Amino acid sequence: MDNLKSLIAGVLCLLLSPLPALCAPPVAGQRAGQINALIPAVTKNEQATKAKDELDWNDLLKTAASGRVRAGLDDGSILSVGSNSELRVLQHDAASQQTSLEMNAGRLRSKVVKITQPNGKFEVHTPNAVIGVIGTDFYVEYGNNKTTVICYTGVVTVTPLGGAHASNNASNAGNPVTLAAGQMVEITTELPPGGYQSQPTPGDMQRASIESTDVPNLPPPATAGLTSSWHWVALLGAFAGAAIGLTYAVDRGTTTGQPRQPQTGCPVGVPKNQCN
Repeated sequence: MDNLKSLIAGVLCLLLSPLPALCAPPVAGQRAGQINALIPAVTKNEQATKAKDELDWNDLLKTAASGRVRAGLDDGSILSVGSNSELRVLQHDAASQQTSLEMNAGRLRSKVVKITQPNGKFEVHTPNAVIGVIGTDFYVEYGNNKTTVICYTGVVTVTPLGGAHASNNASNAGNPVTLAAGQMVEITTELPPGGYQSQPTPGDMQRASIESTDVPNLPPPATAGLTSSWHWVALLGAFAGAAIGLTYAVDRGTTTGQPRQPQTGCPVGVPKNQCN
């Protein structure tokens, strides 16, 4: 009986304590940032979205073949998602600088602010790799069981996950690969003979990665003044006034340019008998 009472008391204490709330996984609805710009078609949680929409924890962004989207996180980091991509914001806490993203397809460029908080992190998870940074500009692409990571500035750490087939006895299958600016690595299902190694990024490949995630700012929509009837009346009036002025000027120029016709009759003060 004593053991049963102790068990019940322990369960009640656990339920009443704040620890479960602190240990619970992130739930949707907690703000992470907002969408800054997009090229349709883009969805958020399978629904159409637009610029200025809020981005929350666990939100899933998807882009079609013609779509791209750029989002700003609350800590100042920028995420640019290319076409045919899927990106989920698992977590973003700007105060503690805890950010975790999941990308199962497509292309992502991340411009990450410098992490200064203790235990701060910024990670991108793909099915076969985890990419971690402290503060940098980098690119991640995933498709056909291959993760490609390019470092533009700063330092990027890429940790391969289990599952790569080793056709040799390479011992660094799961060891992190550190990339400096201008370097890249590809994580595939086939482990290279020397293990995963960083390599220089070809110039054309770096340019293509930047272009594929570029999301230009679209021109602002027309304001109410541009679409109101009074605006068009004023605009047509201005055109009409300009046309009338031009016609008058042309007419004046044509009239003044004609030769004067000879006068008939006698000028004033000349006797009529002297006029021919």
